[in-house]
Amino acid sequence: IHNIDECCWMKDAWPVKAQAQGGRHYRGDKIDQNFDNYTVEYTFPDETKMYFHGRNMAGCHQEFSSNAHGTKGYALISGPGGHRSQARIHKGQGPDSDLAWMFGQRDGGRPLRESSPYQDEWEHLMEAIRNDKPFNELERGVQASVVTSMGRMAAHTGIEVTYDEMFNCDHQFAPGVENLTLESKSPLPSKADGTYPIPEPGKNKNREY
Repeated sequence: IHNIDECCWMKDAWPVKAQAQGGRHYRGDKIDQNFDNYTVEYTFPDETKMYFHGRNMAGCHQEFSSNAHGTKGYALISGPGGHRSQARIHKGQGPDSDLAWMFGQRDGGRPLRESSPYQDEWEHLMEAIRNDKPFNELERGVQASVVTSMGRMAAHTGIEVTYDEMFNCDHQFAPGVENLTLESKSPLPSKADGTYPIPEPGKNKNREY
C-alpha cells in the first residue's frame, strides 16, 4: 500500500480502474488466500498507467522502491528500502544518467540529511494536538486502501475492477467482525480437510475466494 499511495501522491490523482494477475507457486498448504506474486496495471482518469509488481518468495531478487518515467527523464520517488525517500530526478531514463535534481543537493554535495518519516509523522501529529489544529488523514487512508484492494480484487477475480465498484463493494471479508470475540467462530471457516478457499481467477468473479 505504501508504494501505491506515494505514487498516487506524486500523480496527484487516484486510479479509476485496475486489471491484474498473480499466482500461487509455493503455497500448497492453502492456509491463506494470498498469491506469491502480484502484477497490477492501474489506469488514471487521464489514461496514464501505473504498474505495481510485488513478489514474496525466498531466494528471489528483492527491491522496495517506487520509480517514475517521463519524456524528460526518470525519477526515483522512494527507495530502495523505503525508510527515507532518497528522492531524485535524472535527465535520462535510468539511475546512472545525469542528475537534474536531488533532495538536499548543494553545490554538488548533499549536506541535508532526510529525517526519519516515522519520526516526522509523530511530530506532525503532536504539533497538531498541542496547537489544536485539525489533523485527520482518514479520507486519504480510505482512498489508498480502496486503490490497493482494487488491485488485489482484480488479481483474485481475473476481471477489471473500477474504483467505484471497489468502494461500493458489498463483499464482507469478515462478516460480523464488530461482534467478534475470542470465543467466536472464525469469520472464514476452513473446509472439512482443514484447508481454506483460495482465489480462482476467471471462475470466482464476484468474490476473491
